[in-house]
Amino acid sequence: MAKALLGYVGSDPRLLDENQRLRRRVEDLQSLVKRLQADNDELVSRVHDVEPLLVPDHLDDRAAAPA
Repeated sequence: MAKALLGYVGSDPRLLDENQRLRRRVEDLQSLVKRLQADNDELVSRVHDVEPLLVPDHLDDRAAAPA
């Protein structure tokens, strides 16, 4: 059962190396996702802490466009 869950690669050293490389890559990507999620959470909290910037009507292209 463990072989089915972890992936059976046999004794071929090339497959073992590739499996190890892929596991490291997955760990690197998981770390990157966690860091990006933390950065995103920080940015979201900053957005809620500041006053929104409003574009004056005379500069807003949408306000100048005919309906």
